[in-house]
Amino acid sequence: IALCDVDSDLLEKRATEIESTSGLRPKTFNDHRKFLKIKEMDAVFIGTPDHWHCIQMIDACAAGKDVYVEKPIANSIHEADLMVKAVRKYNRVVQVGQWQRSDPHWHSAFEYLDSGALGKIRQVKAWANVNYGRGFDVVEDTDPPQGVDYNRWLGPAPERPFNKNRFHGSFRYFWDYAGGLMTDWGVHMLDMVLRGMNATAPKSVVAIGGKIAFPDNAAETPDTLTTVYDFGNFSFIWEQFMGMGTSPYLDESGEPGVAFIGENGILAINRASWKVLPLQHDGKYLTEVLPPRKSRVSGLDAHTANFLECIKNRKDPNCTIEMGRNAALVAHLGNIAYRTGKKLQWNDMESIVTNASEANAYIKPNYRSPWQLWEG
Repeated sequence: IALCDVDSDLLEKRATEIESTSGLRPKTFNDHRKFLKIKEMDAVFIGTPDHWHCIQMIDACAAGKDVYVEKPIANSIHEADLMVKAVRKYNRVVQVGQWQRSDPHWHSAFEYLDSGALGKIRQVKAWANVNYGRGFDVVEDTDPPQGVDYNRWLGPAPERPFNKNRFHGSFRYFWDYAGGLMTDWGVHMLDMVLRGMNATAPKSVVAIGGKIAFPDNAAETPDTLTTVYDFGNFSFIWEQFMGMGTSPYLDESGEPGVAFIGENGILAINRASWKVLPLQHDGKYLTEVLPPRKSRVSGLDAHTANFLECIKNRKDPNCTIEMGRNAALVAHLGNIAYRTGKKLQWNDMESIVTNASEANAYIKPNYRSPWQLWEG
């Protein structure tokens, strides 16, 4: 067992926790390249900020390790494409942390969807209403905390003074490192849209939103966003609202979720439950009335177990790198449409926007020296 982190205080805390529960004291590192030289290590779990995922996953694959990488798999579309190529080149087992793919609760909902009971699905909606954003005030830059290797934390990201708002959990709301709520909660729900509709990439996307609820807080990413995607045979609408602990959809849990809107009814799913809202015609329901189904197990535990089993049997895991790439693609395209203010036409074969050259500037990152994009 070994751990790697650039925050020595956090590293020590986690090492002590593992020792207290397992009786084994893990080796500790602050450089992932040295960490990956452990020959007896078979697999790696990557839970670093998004801007590090590409480098660390590819380095792990090149070192002969299997990988569980958190979502989104990368902070750009180009990096996600590189990661797909690397997994194929090095022939590694890679599980992406979009764990609904292993959750029996979601499986049962998709069994119903796949049965065709709803008829043709014409539109899908997904949403995330979360009570984040309040109290995220602008603060002055400071020196990094003692024990933090801040240069290594930045890695390939642009050089900037340390600011606690851009560090640890809140890094998600700054473009250098992540894509806000869209690439945090969004990727989970977008992945379920792609699974439910057997889809990969949209033809076009347009977005509107902004920092509307909290215009003066420290975040760069929008707190309010609506994106509309054209997949050809169906449309998809994503909605996000920060600063809201409740949702107008599904149930009292307020959980982010997905709704498949068909000819005969609507299937609404979140992590807590799923239910069918039948449509009526001439006083009759067009599909069976079902009681709400509640989630009863941990999808995350099942997802982790699936990864460990695939290390042994060398089969594809439940959430492959390609699935991770497609979910990240949809999320990043929504953000790029928001940032450019343009309706974007997407060519997935070439991984380019065909109608707005300024949008393609967001496809491929510029790494800070000495870090370089993998060239295969």
